[in-house]
Parts: sequence; structure tokens; C-alpha cells
Amino acid sequence: MTEEQDHALLARRGLFSGLGTAAAAGLIATAGFTPAQAQTQGPTGPVPSILVFDINETTLDIDYTAPVFARVFGNKAVLREWFAQLILYSDAISLAGPYATFFELGEGVLKMLADIHRVSVQPSDVEELRHRFATMPAHPDVEQGLTRLKAAGFRLVAFTNSPPVHPSPAENAGLGKFFEREFSIDRVRRFKPAPQCYYMVAEELGVELSACGMVAAHVWDTLGAQSAGYSGAALITRGVNAPLHVRNIPQPQIVAPDFIGLADQAGRLWRR
Repeated sequence: MTEEQDHALLARRGLFSGLGTAAAAGLIATAGFTPAQAQTQGPTGPVPSILVFDINETTLDIDYTAPVFARVFGNKAVLREWFAQLILYSDAISLAGPYATFFELGEGVLKMLADIHRVSVQPSDVEELRHRFATMPAHPDVEQGLTRLKAAGFRLVAFTNSPPVHPSPAENAGLGKFFEREFSIDRVRRFKPAPQCYYMVAEELGVELSACGMVAAHVWDTLGAQSAGYSGAALITRGVNAPLHVRNIPQPQIVAPDFIGLADQAGRLWRR
């Protein structure tokens, strides 16, 4: 092992302190990430052969939950405030150390916002939000985009902050047939963009990190994956997101409004 590889291994070990012994051992064992298959090389390095899809908002339409916010808060736009706070607090507990599932946090954030806005939340409101979040429909462009990507030879997997449930939200939306595996951060008990999350997917698939490319509607997810070692990233803007142009922040190679644009660009950039 070179000195550089040794330093990388020690750095990764520091990131595993919050994991259980078995999970940490498994992830550390693959710190060298010996490939299980040859990786496709682009003109400046590896390009992804496996596309890892975020689910909430990227693939499924979170606006399906808006009626709950319109009724409770009198303003459906509070949905965006709720979702932003949900991401904020998922990141906060990943850094601080405790753990609660994304659904548990979602309920807590809903009640927190109710206190801030001075409205009341009924158990039926919580249950409706939970049900709607689990049964969100796919965006209309998703099935066509995934069909084209699969036909182009990409392996497709799903990766969500939500806890594992059966059927999964992706399955409820009719997308299960496209994904060879569905992963949840629940195994490592850290939320994306914690590096452990992205390591776990590569380990479970038996591939190097560089074999993977992240597809997400959130810059925090693409930069997390790229910083962890994924060779590709695609940002799906959906009219509400945009790249974060800051020096030293990894930039996605693909920026597209939807999955049709993703399929067009991925075919050109990542298939050799």
C-alpha cells in the first residue's frame, strides 16, 4: 500500500466511528475498492457504468404532498420550507451522532413548523403526509428516461434517505422494474451526503466508487457522491434547482431539466 493509499484508508476509518462494528468492518475492508469488473475509461479518467438515482424529488414528485400543507398552513408553498428543514436536520443529526429515520424526522419537522406558524397539526395530518410521501407518483419524464438509459447499457440502482419499506415508494410508483437494487441510508444510519452512504452502495454492488454516477435533483447529493469518489454526477433541475457555482465545489458533468435530457447527455458523455 502506498503512503497516499494509507492516508486515504485512515481518513475513511475516521468516518466510520458512528457505524456498528460489522458495518464498519465491511466498509473498511473495501477501502482499496478493488474492482469486481473492469471500469470504462473516458478521455480524462473513469466514467460511470452504474447510475445511482436519488428518489425523493429527483424521481418522485414531492408536490403530491402539497395538499397537506395547503390545509394545515393555508399555503402549499410551506411544503418547500418543510422539505428544506427536513434535509437540514437530517444533515445535522448525521454530524451530531444520533439517528432517527427520515419519516420520523419528517413528522418532527412538520410539528416544529406548526409551532413556528402557530397552527395545529392533527394525527390525521401526519398520517396523510406519511401516506402521500410513500405513494408519490413518478415525474412524467422518468419512465421514458430510465428506459433509454437501460437500453444504452447503464446499470440502474435506487438510493434514498427514506427507510426501507415494502413496497418501496419507487415500487409504488411503478419504477421497481428499472432498478436492479434499492438502497437506503438506514443501514449506515447516516444521511446523504455523508461519505459512508456512497461507500455502502459501492461495497454492496462489489464495484469501485468510480464505477458509479449519482443522479439527483440536489447539489448536496451530487457533491457528496463526487467527493466520496463517484466518477460522475448529474443534476436534474426540475425548474426549482440549479448548480452551485463555488470554487472547489465539485460540479456535475450533466445538468438537465429532466430525465429525457439526462438520457441524451449521459449517452454522449458516459457511453464509450
